[in-house]
Amino acid sequence: MTKIDRLLQRWRFAKAARFIPKGARVLDVGSDDGAMFEYLGDRIGSGLGVDHGVESVPSKGRWRVIAGTFPDDVPDGRFDVITALAVLEHIPNDSLASFRDACIERLVPGGRFIATVPSPAVDRILHVLERLKLIHGMALHEHHGFEATSTPSVFSAPELRLKRARRFQLGLNHLFVFERPADASLTSRSAGRS
Repeated sequence: MTKIDRLLQRWRFAKAARFIPKGARVLDVGSDDGAMFEYLGDRIGSGLGVDHGVESVPSKGRWRVIAGTFPDDVPDGRFDVITALAVLEHIPNDSLASFRDACIERLVPGGRFIATVPSPAVDRILHVLERLKLIHGMALHEHHGFEATSTPSVFSAPELRLKRARRFQLGLNHLFVFERPADASLTSRSAGRS
């Protein structure tokens, strides 16, 4: 990663960190080398990162990163927070609903799903920066033009409610915070399927 990659990454971390409660059990989808856990430090109770593009990272105290995909390779367990920072634009449109349902299933009641999603226009900027070797351009070839503004309609469900939507990075990136209702009588979509 270049300095610009790290700067943009830390900017996403800072936006998400505001919504991660102290002591939370965090699952970071697309975690790369676990940099978000390094950023959060002792603020979290524990962290598990999963990324299909990296080798597993040795445990570092409260957190570890495994090679694989979500939800298939993530051990059973529930989390207070699931983050997907700059990830949704890599997931094919026809897989987003199942990704959402897996997040709902893995969140504790009252848990949060936090996503950052760049506007499709960012891809053109990133490709130029990549050609100039100013950024590494992590998996740009996987971007499929996901429209960030459709995130609320894709991810809102009775079991996952939008709590915050904001633009940042000069309006080119979006932060979305969803929450699984704490109402224990609400069941997830997958629990209703047999």
